[in-house]
Amino acid sequence: MRRSRQTSLNLFCILWLLLLLKAASSTPLPHGNNPPPPSLLSGLYKGHTCVGCVLVVSVIEQLAQWHNSTVKAATERLCNYIPETLQGFCYVLAELYGPHIAELIDKEMNADVVCHSLRLCKPDPGQPLCHLYPPPKVGLSTAIRKAKRIMKTSMDLKSFTGFSSVCAFPLLANLCEKIKYVIRNKLPFEDFDGDKFSTFPTLRGYHWRGRDCNDKNSTVYPGRRPDNWDVKSDSNCNGIWGVDPKDGIPYEEKFCKGADSQGVVLLGDSAGAHFHIPPEWMTVTQMSAKSFANLPMAFTDELDWPQFSEITGFLNSTIGGWTDSLYLRLRRRNRCNHRDLQNISQNGGSSGNLLYLIKSLARNQMLDNPAIVIYATIGNDVCNGNRDTLAHMTTPKEMLSNVMQALRYLDSRLPNGSHVILTGLVDGRFLWDNLHDRYHPLGQLNRDVTYSQLYSFLDCLQVSPCSGWLTPNETLRNLTSERALQLSNVLKEIARSEKFANFDIFYMDFPLRQTLYWEKGGIASQPR
Repeated sequence: MRRSRQTSLNLFCILWLLLLLKAASSTPLPHGNNPPPPSLLSGLYKGHTCVGCVLVVSVIEQLAQWHNSTVKAATERLCNYIPETLQGFCYVLAELYGPHIAELIDKEMNADVVCHSLRLCKPDPGQPLCHLYPPPKVGLSTAIRKAKRIMKTSMDLKSFTGFSSVCAFPLLANLCEKIKYVIRNKLPFEDFDGDKFSTFPTLRGYHWRGRDCNDKNSTVYPGRRPDNWDVKSDSNCNGIWGVDPKDGIPYEEKFCKGADSQGVVLLGDSAGAHFHIPPEWMTVTQMSAKSFANLPMAFTDELDWPQFSEITGFLNSTIGGWTDSLYLRLRRRNRCNHRDLQNISQNGGSSGNLLYLIKSLARNQMLDNPAIVIYATIGNDVCNGNRDTLAHMTTPKEMLSNVMQALRYLDSRLPNGSHVILTGLVDGRFLWDNLHDRYHPLGQLNRDVTYSQLYSFLDCLQVSPCSGWLTPNETLRNLTSERALQLSNVLKEIARSEKFANFDIFYMDFPLRQTLYWEKGGIASQPR
């Protein structure tokens, strides 16, 4: 039984990885809540495939260099580092691509040339050949043509294109659809009673929302007011129930009556979801099996770590520093708030697509405790990967409309006595100012890749997390910050002038200095 479950988990992680790479939700349009058109999605997928290929080939090449081994041995070493759950996927890729990667690296072809020749970096007609590393002396186009002649593209590479269509198999179709539903709707994959809370950690489970203590009863979940003071059972999952035999008073009544219990809800983007790619995944001098121990968990949490975030974090951090969140501080003051948290964030979240995501909020106006809601889309209303980035930024008029729609929705869902805090946008100029001339983890071994080079590579592929701030164009960086300030002023005016029936509303500037944690190699996480 255990082996069967493990096999299913292995397959599940591979499917999740494939779908996550293709999911539009990971890089949504900054405006509105409609999915991107097929042509854009195709372009994004190709761009991310190219980035992934260049990253992996770079790591393999550097592992061979660092351990003074063959490329084949370096590929096997990388697969051995990866947890067993994903090793099968790694070995399939190694079997298909490994010999070709080894042959080209032995011919002193860099990762850009390798990935273009493998057709994993494939520009559209008329688009430039994007590259992370300096072009070879003969020129990138010439080097790619030479690499293709060396490699003589084989049939097994062509056959791999069907692997990403694994969801076409009848036995896997339902699983794939359910995974897509999770990615699209931000609801727990495993939720047997349909109350939007789960006993499973990832896949939008209790890393994102308080852990359900009875997944077979939809009236039992974190955040509800206690049922008859929880004399017989724990209806709100805060661990407090039963009757004190000394005086016959229910524990919930004794400890929580009049305690003004409140939940914490975050409506945010990648900063709130705590998007983070550990540097050890790309730094061969620090790489080991321990480095990748959290890889399956990270994939099934969309490369986010909400359990460590500054708003809803509740576990001791395994990615540096410590967890000191708003939720933990509120819980320390009032133990009755235990597990009453919801992190409704996504990578790329903006005021537009949040109008769709907000529907996954779990709060019953009649049965539940009030909540403190943090509305924090701090960058993606001005951040996008388009070359004409200014034209795709949210306007103040759109910001006003989007936020007011979200607030009206909250007013129809939140219990009376709730609070909403609108957080202003960050001034992202600090990213370029402090990182552009530093070496990225991929460039630390040979001192050949700076953050500036990485930003240019992503911008060329049109998958930059923020073309307006991650650019050498100072004028564009200033214009992006100017728009961010305009949108923050919209939020500030809403908080000053608007009134709602079930919550009061406040505005605060984004606390940049308090929330940035610097590491030796750069910043742990960035708006994305």
